[in-house]
Amino acid sequence: MIRIKRVYDRASKEDRWRVLVDRLWPRGMKKEAAKIDVWMKEIAPSNGVRNWFAHDPKKWPEFQEKYRAELKKKEGLLAELKKMEQEHGTLTLLFGAKDEEHNQAVVLAEALNKK
Repeated sequence: MIRIKRVYDRASKEDRWRVLVDRLWPRGMKKEAAKIDVWMKEIAPSNGVRNWFAHDPKKWPEFQEKYRAELKKKEGLLAELKKMEQEHGTLTLLFGAKDEEHNQAVVLAEALNKK
């Protein structure tokens, strides 16, 4: 099972294996408080796409297209995430954005669920 969750939200047992999928470390978050198992910044959108998007919901459809195109070049990383899901039962993708509907973890979860 793939879940998504803000890294700022409290960790729970249901999270199982927690993977931070942001390129940058979340502001104000101490490493101990994040309770992450893996930080996979390489799977995050490129700096160019991330900066262009700037969490503007109007750019969401195009952001999804651009990020999906980048993910096609990261099949090995996607396979690693699927393996983590299989090993741990639940994989929780963590993100730092305030917008819980328009962020890379949403796109990534969709891509992983299609595998």
